[in-house]
Order: sequence, then structure tokens, then C-alpha cells
Amino acid sequence: MKLPRLRVAATAIALVLVAGPALSQTPMDDPLDARDAKRVDRMEKVVRELRSIVFQMKDTGKPVVVQPADTDARMQELANRVGDLEQSLTRINGALDSTAHELDEARKANAELAAQIKALNDRLAAAEQKAAAPAAPAAPAVDDADVPPPKASASDAFSKARELMLAGDYDGAESAFGAYVHDYPDGARTPEARYWWGKTLTAKGDNARAASAYIGAIRGWPKTGWAPDAVAELARSLVALKKPDDACAALGELHKRYPKAPAAVTARATTTSRQAKCAG
Repeated sequence: MKLPRLRVAATAIALVLVAGPALSQTPMDDPLDARDAKRVDRMEKVVRELRSIVFQMKDTGKPVVVQPADTDARMQELANRVGDLEQSLTRINGALDSTAHELDEARKANAELAAQIKALNDRLAAAEQKAAAPAAPAAPAVDDADVPPPKASASDAFSKARELMLAGDYDGAESAFGAYVHDYPDGARTPEARYWWGKTLTAKGDNARAASAYIGAIRGWPKTGWAPDAVAELARSLVALKKPDDACAALGELHKRYPKAPAAVTARATTTSRQAKCAG
């Protein structure tokens, strides 16, 4: 069935080929317009395709599948569509990138806002706790009469005690020197204060406390003007306490520690030695 059709087609092509030169040699009075020119182009294209079919059939002897004449147009249309799709994809990708960037920025803003809200909540909680905490009780008012007078300096306290002793107020001097020894146990003049404190106690006949005061005064055997007299007064207190041996031991140290003691002190020490019946 295909061969008669092909023969007809071949015959038509031959006629066209024969008539073609004749037609091309026929003069035309008017030039072709654009539409006619397109029609001629299509006819020539069809002729070329038919010629190709004929020669292909002649060479191979196989049936020929005729492709539509507008294949190139369709291919171009498909290419255009593909180009449009690529442009659309490009625009979509750009929009997606922009959306992703905006989403990241929104997340960062949300995180910062959450941090600010947390800080504000912490501050509010702290303020509420502070407001709820009970107020500290006010300090009780202090009457000026209840405030003790400022404590005198060590120098002032020593001077005040000496003034009382020189004035003959042995009770007051005894209390003042005793307070000085209590308040300034490691003071520079505390040993001397102990010596004068012992003097006031001797004057009052309190020999036991006087002996204790003298012992504290001469501890370490200080090289001072009052130290020899303190040893002599200690020996006298020990004799009064019925401790002659201890008195003699103190007098022995007096001559050894203070060989240049004043004459008045040496004379009093000699008298006390006789009273204690010290040897030699």
C-alpha cells in the first residue's frame, strides 16, 4: 500500500522538478508581498523534504517515515520553554535564598528578644523579692547619758594616777594604777605602774597584793631608776608576810643586779636583811 503512494509522490516531485525551472523563468509583473514570500519558502521547504525522501528511498529501499515539516519550529518552541523554565527556576531560587536570609534574621531577633524578656523578668523578680523582704528594724535611739565617756590615753591615765598619789590620795591612786595595769597590760610604762601600784598597796598595808605588784614590776630586772627600790620594797613585803627566806633571796639579787643602787635604798635593804636574819 505504501509503494503506490510513494510512486505518486515521486511522480509529483518529478513534475515539480520539471515545472520548477519553467516557473522560475516566468516573469512576474508585481513583486511578492511578505505573506506570499513566506508561502514560497514553505513550498521550497516541502520540495526539499520530498526530494530527500525520494533519494533516501532509492538508496535504502526501506520505507521512509515522513517527519512534520514544522519540527524546527517545535524544537525552537521547546527550547524557548526550557529557557523560560530556567529563568523561572533562577527567580525561585533567588526568592528562596532571600526568604532563608529573612528567616535567619527573624530567628536572631527572636533570640535577642527572648534574652531581653528573661533579663526583665529576672529584674522584676528581684524587685518583688526586695519589696517582700521585711524591713530591717531601726536602731534603737541611744541616750547621750548612756554613752560611756571616751577612754583616756595611756599617758593621760598614768599622769592622773601619779597626781592622785602625790596628793596623798592613796585609795584613788591605788584604783587608778590598778586600772592602768588592767587596761594596758603590755604598755611601755606598765612595769612602772605596777611599782607605784605596789607602793599604794604597801601604804594601805596590803602586803600580799603589794608583793605581787612588785614581782610584776621587776620581771626581767629592768635597768630603771625605780627598779632597785622595787626590789627592796618586795623584800619588806615578804618579811611582813613571814617569808624571810624569800626576802633574803630578793635582797641578794638586789646587790647583784643593782650594785649602784641609791644609798637610801641600800640602807633600807640592810635594815630588812637584819629583820629577815639573812646570812652574811
